[in-house]
Amino acid sequence: MTELLMQLKAFLLWTLLLVPPFALTALNLWNLFAECSGRKKLAPRLFAGLSMGIGAAEYFLLLCVWFEYSGKDYDQATYAFQTHNLIDSAHALSFWLPVLVGVVGLVLLLWCRPEQLPPLVSAGAVAGVLVGNIMQILLAVQIAEQVDLHRFLDWYFYLYHGNLLLLSAMGIHRHIAGQTRLLRERQTVFRRRWVLQLYQFLEKTSHFRLAAFLLVLPLAAVLEIVLILCGQGVDGTVQAFTQTADWTFSQQLPPPPLEYQGHYLCTVAAGGHRKLVRPLRLGYRRGAVIVVNRQLAVANAFEELLQERLPHLHRRVRQFYDTHGYPLSQKITTPFRADLVYLLMKPLEWLFVVVLYLFDLAPECRIARQYTAGKPVKNWSEKTYADIRN
Repeated sequence: MTELLMQLKAFLLWTLLLVPPFALTALNLWNLFAECSGRKKLAPRLFAGLSMGIGAAEYFLLLCVWFEYSGKDYDQATYAFQTHNLIDSAHALSFWLPVLVGVVGLVLLLWCRPEQLPPLVSAGAVAGVLVGNIMQILLAVQIAEQVDLHRFLDWYFYLYHGNLLLLSAMGIHRHIAGQTRLLRERQTVFRRRWVLQLYQFLEKTSHFRLAAFLLVLPLAAVLEIVLILCGQGVDGTVQAFTQTADWTFSQQLPPPPLEYQGHYLCTVAAGGHRKLVRPLRLGYRRGAVIVVNRQLAVANAFEELLQERLPHLHRRVRQFYDTHGYPLSQKITTPFRADLVYLLMKPLEWLFVVVLYLFDLAPECRIARQYTAGKPVKNWSEKTYADIRN
């Protein structure tokens, strides 16, 4: 019965993760077809927003879990099973600024009616979407080095990229057709003959598509000027993709991989992201230097108290933990997993604190002396923390 319940939970979890992207893709395809054929669309704004939000969240989650994303640049050592940053952090603005312009353009096209935007703004939004799509296509090519299309989940990366293209096509068609229709309905009078001829030419040639495409170059030039002023350099976008390791456009060789040594759960959790786990200092355990945070010190103080007061129970607890907890800690190989363990251990940490304050005369003194081993305690700093993490 328990096994059946676990299988049912796993099925529900996979259903929640896998079904929405395919359902939203089908709805986006229908809405694009309806946009082009004049049929009734199905809540296009709602499903577009869900596609962009849910897709981005699952893309990031899958990137971290599936590729063991380390969040480190090419010049930092990682474990052999981890990957380095997709985009070089020093040139990240050269990637994210065009992406932001693309997102703003797409939101304008999908959430604003054609009559709400002047023709030039619409054309500028279309140009922004085109620039954003160039960046997301480059990103899709960048991850291809690690993608194996024989694995089902790897298709989800390209499913998201495909949905962004679908939404872009729908927004571009909607606004270009809408602006052309408005000019025709309002019977705009052009004072100069050459302007009338230009309008007729643009209307005849793909309903303002040419104007939108011509705006891509000026928009790209403006973005390039902004990036140069921000210190990204003339080739910032190129550097963002090439100053990386492990990916398609990567041109850098990373340092030799680290050798991973497993520790116990709280010890591993102390190696999570600094802002979450809050390391206090460096300590000593069996001759090795480790990161000590409040949770780790409390857990070890509780074990020490248990060993003093109830040695028989302590032996049983230690035997159980060595059998089950230690092998589990071997799987905590990334900062993200360490963060998760830290959060899961929080209720136990609070329980340990309550027990210490109930049965120990000086609980904080006991907690403070953990992992000192009679040696002077090293103060925590950015450099020492980075050294012990690496």
